[in-house]
Amino acid sequence: MALIQVSHLKFCYEGSYDYIFDDVSFSLDSTHKTALIGRNARGKTTFLNLLMNKYEYQGAITKQVECEYFPYVVEDKNEWTINICEEICPDIEFWKLEKELNLLKVDLDVLYRPFLTLSNGEQTKVLLAVLFLKNNSFLLIDEPTNHLDQESRQMVGEYLNKQKGFLLVSHDRAFIDMCCEYVIAINPTSIDEVRGNFSSWYQDKLNKDEAQRQKNVKLKKDIIRLEKSRRQSASWSDKVESTKIGQRVSGLRPDRGHIGHMAAKMMKRSKSIEHRKNKAIEEKKDLLQDIEEYDDLKIYPSFYHQKSMISASHMSLFYENKILFNDLNLTLHNHDRLLLKGPNGCGKSSFIRLIISGDVKYTGDFHKGNQLVISYVPQDCSHLSGSLDSMIEKYHVDMTLVKTILRKLGFMRIHFEKPMQHYSEGQKKKVMLAISLATPAHLYIWDEPLNYIDIFSRMQIEKLILEYQPTLLFVEHDTFFQEKVATKIIDFQQLV
Repeated sequence: MALIQVSHLKFCYEGSYDYIFDDVSFSLDSTHKTALIGRNARGKTTFLNLLMNKYEYQGAITKQVECEYFPYVVEDKNEWTINICEEICPDIEFWKLEKELNLLKVDLDVLYRPFLTLSNGEQTKVLLAVLFLKNNSFLLIDEPTNHLDQESRQMVGEYLNKQKGFLLVSHDRAFIDMCCEYVIAINPTSIDEVRGNFSSWYQDKLNKDEAQRQKNVKLKKDIIRLEKSRRQSASWSDKVESTKIGQRVSGLRPDRGHIGHMAAKMMKRSKSIEHRKNKAIEEKKDLLQDIEEYDDLKIYPSFYHQKSMISASHMSLFYENKILFNDLNLTLHNHDRLLLKGPNGCGKSSFIRLIISGDVKYTGDFHKGNQLVISYVPQDCSHLSGSLDSMIEKYHVDMTLVKTILRKLGFMRIHFEKPMQHYSEGQKKKVMLAISLATPAHLYIWDEPLNYIDIFSRMQIEKLILEYQPTLLFVEHDTFFQEKVATKIIDFQQLV
């Protein structure tokens, strides 16, 4: 057992008074395959960086192993991949690297190509293989599935399941189930560590939350009763003191000295009672557990007047004179939720571009309905910068509504004032999702909308779609989301 011990950890970023971690203590066994989960901006990546000694902090983090971070930052992506592997692990043994890459079904010829020419999946697999070969190291893996297709996610998950130990930040519930045996959850005011995968942790959490809600109902009633009693006791001395300037009684003025003495005694007594009740209230408030509550989202879809929005018949799509797919046949009606499925590079995003801009070559029949209003969430939101208000104004949507949606998705008000270039990738994606949800549209097109989005926000979005049934065309590799949301599926792999 090699423990990482966190004791009384306190941390906030320079220039901020918002503590991300405030007197947090827990331990982590580096031989366990552990998932670190929590809302966006709750401190997951920050904690990985603290383990990598990137920031100063209060408290103590003691480690018996050296930590390595994924994704590894490759400075020169034009360098051959084998040279990058040797840079990461100078004493690497080639036969071991070959074995790891075979497990990940990566052709060895990628080692003798510039790293830049590798696909996202190949880059992820090569870097994971090399980092796991480093001796006496504990790998911190930060969202490895973003931009990976379903097949690659499956392969990487199976590979991680065979490893000895790591700490994984991921929002993909099926992926966590596949490869993790412990869960560390960053809650609003506490950190839990439990044995099990995501599904077992979440079911246990639902049971505990329900029991806690019942307990909280009683606690809140007690708090209301105590606060009412406290206000009454505080007003006693005020009432007595006010009689010092009261009316004559039987023609005599009241004895102000006597009344003042009585008021002072009453004040002292009421302050003592108020102090005791304040203490009781605070103690009961401390018992209210940090249940992960989230508000329901809303969307405002418009009904389309024609029979179909999008249709294709015997259609083939081209990219730089290369055929991406053949013989596509589909029809999209009101309230359909169409999943575009298949490996990266098979033409899903190109088909979306054809719908939005028409700037793609094709043969066969393709039809997009007249006056069709589309709300689009792009796959890549990393370019967002400038003020949030300017971004919202650009899309001509209700600013209050967008910010309300963001608050429900876990944004704090302080984030509204920050330039978007300082947002996390998850926060940037939430901005685009919030703008889309606030847009009255006939068709919502979302290209990998859940990249970097936390688990609880994914659940909110799932619930929203099932309740309001917007017409949706989407690409998403989260299998939980696919199974809950999709009413139609087009598998592009079968069209190649």
